[in-house]
Amino acid sequence: MPMQEPLSADPKTERLSGAVERVVFHSDESGFTVLRTRVRGSREPVTVTGYLAAVAPGEFVECIGEWSNDRTYGLQFKAKELAVVPPATTEGIEKYLASGMVKGIGQHFAKVLVKAFGKDVFSVIENEPKKLRSLPGIGKKRTEMIIGAWQEQQVVRDIMVFLQSHGVGTARAVRIYKTYGDQAITIVSSNPYRLVLDIQGIGFKTADTIAAKLGTLSDSPVRARAGVRHVLQEISSEGHCAATRERLTADAMELLGVSEQVVERAIKEEIVDSGLVQDEINGTPCLYLASLYRAESSVAASVRRLNNGEPPWGITDVEEAAGMVETLTGLSLSASQEEALKVALASKFLVITGGPGVGKTTLVNAILRIVRFKKLKVALCAPTGRAAKRLSESTGFEAKTIHRLLEFEPRSFDFKHGRDNPLATDLVVVDESSMIDVLLMSKLLAAVPDSAALILVGDADQLPSVGPGAVLEDVIASNVVPVVRLTEIFRQAAESRIIINAHRINRGEMPLNQEGKGLTDFYFVPAGEPEDIRMKLLEVVLKRIPVKFGFDPVKDIQVLTPMNRGGLGTNALNTALQKELNLKSGSGVTRFGTNYSEGDKVIQLVNNYDKEVFNGDIGVIASINEEDKVVTVDFDRRYVEYEFGELDELALAYATSIHKSQGSEYPAVVIPLAMQHYMLLQRNLLYTAVTRGRKLVMIIGQTKALGMAVRNRAASGRLTNLADKIRKEY
Repeated sequence: MPMQEPLSADPKTERLSGAVERVVFHSDESGFTVLRTRVRGSREPVTVTGYLAAVAPGEFVECIGEWSNDRTYGLQFKAKELAVVPPATTEGIEKYLASGMVKGIGQHFAKVLVKAFGKDVFSVIENEPKKLRSLPGIGKKRTEMIIGAWQEQQVVRDIMVFLQSHGVGTARAVRIYKTYGDQAITIVSSNPYRLVLDIQGIGFKTADTIAAKLGTLSDSPVRARAGVRHVLQEISSEGHCAATRERLTADAMELLGVSEQVVERAIKEEIVDSGLVQDEINGTPCLYLASLYRAESSVAASVRRLNNGEPPWGITDVEEAAGMVETLTGLSLSASQEEALKVALASKFLVITGGPGVGKTTLVNAILRIVRFKKLKVALCAPTGRAAKRLSESTGFEAKTIHRLLEFEPRSFDFKHGRDNPLATDLVVVDESSMIDVLLMSKLLAAVPDSAALILVGDADQLPSVGPGAVLEDVIASNVVPVVRLTEIFRQAAESRIIINAHRINRGEMPLNQEGKGLTDFYFVPAGEPEDIRMKLLEVVLKRIPVKFGFDPVKDIQVLTPMNRGGLGTNALNTALQKELNLKSGSGVTRFGTNYSEGDKVIQLVNNYDKEVFNGDIGVIASINEEDKVVTVDFDRRYVEYEFGELDELALAYATSIHKSQGSEYPAVVIPLAMQHYMLLQRNLLYTAVTRGRKLVMIIGQTKALGMAVRNRAASGRLTNLADKIRKEY
């Protein structure tokens, strides 16, 4: 047994100190930690268990506790008190600095610093940082990096200890520090509910736990108002723009455990302070978050404004225009497309909708050629980078994401273009418009000048936007804006089983399966229980599809699943696929419960305007810099850096949810379907998944689950009032 210092109060209690060689386990939520620690007098590292806010290999720990012989894990030191302390020896200091704990110092500079300053190196960094500049290879930039990292680490550790002392997890401590700076503890202490609004990943329950520890009463008005806002925010995350007053009151009472009177008072106070807006939807009293009410009203006003007047190209003879299109492009329009072109050329605000293979792109191209022939300016955009790229490829014109078109400015956290600074264009074409939520659509429409025309292109039968609203569906339902519905499947498209079956699914008919031995582009593979589905899915992704069709399992094949949890959810499938498809898996960095390694396929989970990456963007990890604590992700040859503390913005993307796939296309799509997904088995979900596949779609699952998804035609079911607001504008 290693040498230790006995504590006189209790003969069993001892004190150990040493360097952490390996973090075996660390829970971000509870702080429970298992360490392999090199202590004085021991040839082999010893196992130490206890609770720590954060710890990394190379750090030094001091523990007070006692030895225990665990039946399963053997001899362990169970620490009642466990703390990270600065190392005392030059060897320890060098190991600590080389561990990457301080950004800007790796193994090389750790040696340089210890050689120059010995045991005084920490004091130099903290009190005399200018001395660092005298060392070879350490310039102004690296010095600033080291100073900043050192200060941040001290503050972050204080924040972590503060949070943990109030019984909550500490995974978000870095983000809290970046948001509030040195005032973090003061702000959190004065109003912990601010965390819910300001810090991604911190929910109401976490803030409520802190508030309770700080002595906030359960029926406090501050708590009740925060709870009401939180409930309404949760309802909006389901896609609703508003909630009935009855549901909001009931949900808030359940969340808070308070009386109806307390909730009603909180609602009234929020309305008075303009945090909430009350309105009626179909005669039922409802409440909106103020931002969503403003967005819905803004979209309605913009629709009326943009639908007024003549299109900028003037009246055009349709037959002459069709002939012009044929001359310019070699495209010959069908009778239905000519009729659609007639409506399009007479409209200043137009919706073009229809399923795959019905000629939406051909019609858009025809309109664009005529508009450009008349020397007018056009702006093309789509909600996602991939959708914008596809629009560029199909039209030959530059297309941008909506965020890039409107030019987001991080300083003001708003767009450069809006009502007071409209886009310089005569026509705006928006593809994949079913994906656009009411908040983004309000910003986009506000930036379109009064004189310009607008065309929304999208498939109204796909899933509605991830964010609140059902804008495309509501604009169509208003019966105010001209709508072109394309239904004729063209000959070339009719040769694709993907397109044929997508339309069958949309009509409520079971898809046709391949008969015979010839290869096709659509397959349904019957399977039994979820474990059988999982085994078959792994087999087709790893072996059968790559061998038979030549698709790369990482670059070309995308698994799309209805849900995140369970054996067929994104979490479980990603773990299994990562292990098989990335030889470097497990070698990278683990944060927020996920291991990220070089070569991993990842998806962005939230909009990050500073980095210009958005919810649903997929990339591949290009490199991991342990010294600078940075992960670099390649998004279609655009390289974006993430600090380790920002990795909760990413998730593995070998498998993604069907909702996250909106606006994207993949060469091959594999879809698991089981009755365990029954809450999500809806026609528009399956239809959206199938239409994501460009060259191959394979559904693996239970026939009963497929049948349920095909039959279950649920409306969006979203509580919105946009259609009525548009009608009232007229």
